[in-house]
Amino acid sequence: MDKNSVISKICDCGIVAVVRAESADQAVKIAGACVEAGIAGIEITFTVPGALEVIKSLCEVYSKGEILVGAGTVLDTETARAAILAGAKYIVSPCLNKEVVTLCNRYQVPCMPGAMTIKEVVECLEAGADIVKIFPGELFGPAIIKAIRGPIPQAKLMPTGGVSIENVGEWIKAGCVAVGVGGNLTAGAKKGDYQSISDTGKRFVELINAARGKSF
Repeated sequence: MDKNSVISKICDCGIVAVVRAESADQAVKIAGACVEAGIAGIEITFTVPGALEVIKSLCEVYSKGEILVGAGTVLDTETARAAILAGAKYIVSPCLNKEVVTLCNRYQVPCMPGAMTIKEVVECLEAGADIVKIFPGELFGPAIIKAIRGPIPQAKLMPTGGVSIENVGEWIKAGCVAVGVGGNLTAGAKKGDYQSISDTGKRFVELINAARGKSF
């Protein structure tokens, strides 16, 4: 799948599951629940034990694109390149590392560096970011999206942190192209309740569609 198709699929669905699992097995089971929920992307963070092998395994299992596997918490080019070679379809970082963005553009892999201020968002865009991850989103809530998009309406923004069932509609209506959701989606994994992840994921997708005025 090419770069533009990856970005389009994530934006069309509107949600990326952020996985900070306690084990590789748990991460794989979370991925399965997300596929069942109809979630477009899953971000395997490099805080997950054996993250690289998890990414590689998931890319093999879902080779037909049932879910787009990306790498998160990518802090340097070495990690980014390893993730891409393992099959990661996009790279997510908590902050801007220009060398990581350059590497991703070289290999035509979508890059989503983190930012919070308007200055940081502009720097991400100037560096060549495809989507800017607004992080940590809970510090300001949905209002920060509207504030940023006032002077920078062309920015594609995806908040991570603080996105919940209760407020996801507000985030989307504020102008996000997608949201990143971690614990508010995957909490059931700690109890082995993967069905709750699937059920919650479906509800997130429904609420995102409703906020966009879509009905199915």
